[in-house]
Amino acid sequence: MTEKGVGMTVIPMDIKQGMGVGTTFRIIGDFNGKRLEWDCETTEFVREERISAKMIEGPFKRWQIKNEFKALGDNLTKVTMTVDYVMPFGPLGSILDKAKFEKSAKRGMETALYKVRGLLEGNGSIPVYITLDAYKKLLAEKKKMNNVPVSTVLTAILEKYNEIEAKVTN
Repeated sequence: MTEKGVGMTVIPMDIKQGMGVGTTFRIIGDFNGKRLEWDCETTEFVREERISAKMIEGPFKRWQIKNEFKALGDNLTKVTMTVDYVMPFGPLGSILDKAKFEKSAKRGMETALYKVRGLLEGNGSIPVYITLDAYKKLLAEKKKMNNVPVSTVLTAILEKYNEIEAKVTN
């Protein structure tokens, strides 16, 4: 959960071609203390351009998402996230959505965007299991290392950790 009481976690369940079409994943959302979980399937995947998914099981009547990425220059990307959903409970669900859920969901998008970015950059599921702050630090290290793959950055960090650990134990 983030400081604002809103957080979203993406947990891959069955990965196909690096989050490609057919991949299933669970989204766990914490919206000001209200926890919702739903399972999704990737319906469209174009590396570094677009990823779309739909809910296959969960609390919404309908939930679909499309994330589009357009490079604007070095280290600058325009991200467009479109979520099409229908709350359960008919008219009451619409009232609850406008009163509370919609605002909370919008605040949680920054975290979700960082996680999707990691997946599209080919970093597998690793970024979805760490905090947003840790992921930002990981991206900073990646930049220092001339934008090598995140797996290379993680390997370098682990090697350094092992060196320090060996010195401490000797």
